[in-house]
Amino acid sequence: MPDPVPPSTGTAAPVSPESRGFLQRWAPGLATLLDYRRSWFVNDLIAGLVLTAILVPVGMGYAEASGLPAINGLYATILPLVAYAIFGPSRIMVLGPDSTLAAVIAALILPLAAHDPAHALALAGTLALLSGSCSLVIGFARLGLLADLLSKPIRVGFMNAIALTVLIGQLPKLFGFSVKADDLPEKTLKLVQGIADGRTNAVALLIGAGSLALILLLKAYRPKWPGILIAVALATVASGLLDLGHVAHISVLGPMPQGLPEFRMPTASLDEVLRLLPGAIIISLLSFADTSVLSRALAQRGGYQVSQNQEMIALGTANIASGLFQGFSISSSASRTPVAEAAGSRTQATGLIGALMIALLLMFAPTLLQSLPSAALGAVVIAACLSFADLPGMWEMYRLRKVEFGLSVTSFLGVAFVGVIEGIFITIALALLVLVWNAWHPHSAILARVDGAKGYHDISRHPEGRLVPGLVLFRWDAQLFFANAELFREQILGAVSSAPTEVRWVVVASDAITDVDITAADMLLMLHGELRDKGIELWFAGMKGPVKDRLRHYGTLDTIGHDIFSPTVGNAVNRYRASHEVDWKDWDEV
Repeated sequence: MPDPVPPSTGTAAPVSPESRGFLQRWAPGLATLLDYRRSWFVNDLIAGLVLTAILVPVGMGYAEASGLPAINGLYATILPLVAYAIFGPSRIMVLGPDSTLAAVIAALILPLAAHDPAHALALAGTLALLSGSCSLVIGFARLGLLADLLSKPIRVGFMNAIALTVLIGQLPKLFGFSVKADDLPEKTLKLVQGIADGRTNAVALLIGAGSLALILLLKAYRPKWPGILIAVALATVASGLLDLGHVAHISVLGPMPQGLPEFRMPTASLDEVLRLLPGAIIISLLSFADTSVLSRALAQRGGYQVSQNQEMIALGTANIASGLFQGFSISSSASRTPVAEAAGSRTQATGLIGALMIALLLMFAPTLLQSLPSAALGAVVIAACLSFADLPGMWEMYRLRKVEFGLSVTSFLGVAFVGVIEGIFITIALALLVLVWNAWHPHSAILARVDGAKGYHDISRHPEGRLVPGLVLFRWDAQLFFANAELFREQILGAVSSAPTEVRWVVVASDAITDVDITAADMLLMLHGELRDKGIELWFAGMKGPVKDRLRHYGTLDTIGHDIFSPTVGNAVNRYRASHEVDWKDWDEV
């Protein structure tokens, strides 16, 4: 568990309180590094070395899943780690290429790239700049709550669709051939056709299936062992020693370009930017939704606090850095971060060490992984997909609430068969419609007195309850606004007409009414007039002060009266009984 950062260690250059406060607000990672303890270094060094062994194969695998060269996965790892080490509020968060985003990136850039690798890379960089800019805007404007639009049903359906899409996209690598297709049905068809046509490479299938099995078995029975590293290392050594690239004609990584990523401003047409922008917004929200949950969990275990808006700023900065240095959109990692934590990471220095190790690999040993089979990289990505697919989660929603299960299925079908962005926007629109429908048709109840129980209760749940003669107690469990105002009026008039005795008062239990808009205020005037014509008085119980103030501001109370409020339903009943002779005894009066 990370130790709390001390006010000062005496080992760093003096920093004024004003500068320290500025850094803590805008560059919390740098503020932590300025207060770095020497006792942390060994832990951070070991964690950084362990992390590097995972970052390299995972970064390359997710790059290929995004439709990009494997080397760009390493480029998209180095700079984001450095950027987050400076601007990130979480001390051991790991950023980099992400399996969830891989399918989104591929779905966005490959149709526009028209099988041009250079153009695909430029579009991926543009997408990273756009998603990073969106994250910065959301962070600076403190709009992190926008990620709440991606509710759990939407995200579960999305994740399952992404898992299926990536799985189908990576299976050809395991079978030793490649396919070119834009959507899930076409990918599935070409996969089946390739197998049926005898294109399977038995050696590649053995390596891919063996690597996948090894990763899954080690995860299940030896979770502390670096399964991905072991599987990739064994596949690479076997491929290199047996020269399988030439002997068995399997696809291998080949030598990587030597040197660090160069600054390169990606270029795209205005039309391409506009077509990428909705996807960039979705990537930004998805990244933040995942990062915020992981960040809060890490902070709670570490005994420190994080700002969710600062997380957006850090994510934005990291994505922009990736886009400017031949990378692509990245996010936090729920699989690599625990690796760093388990290895003893203390601060953001772990990420810096990981970035440095990858940089040294690119500068001095770019041929080290040239024999790595593509089938092994496919196994890495498939293992990641299987880890975030959540079929039990969908079944649980079906069991608990069918509406949310329907949203999850809609998200799954939309993302899988219509398109990633289109599917998410369709599901968000449906979720908002459900929200409006629920607000349009809120719960309401006629209240009755139940012997032996305090307060007044819904008579539909307590049919043994007793109604106060001549009094309708009506509870409304939502705000009053234009969409439900008429329903409110109709239900009160219905309660009056169905009352067993002649009604003299209607008391609205208003504790849950948080707002009344102008349309609803006009409805109250109409309802007041209709009830008055029947000789019935309209009262409210438990209405909040701000809502009363709004009605007073509208002038509504000038017509229906200023003295129509009781603090509680019980108080309103007592006032009614004091002004009307009724045959009524409470259970505590007996």
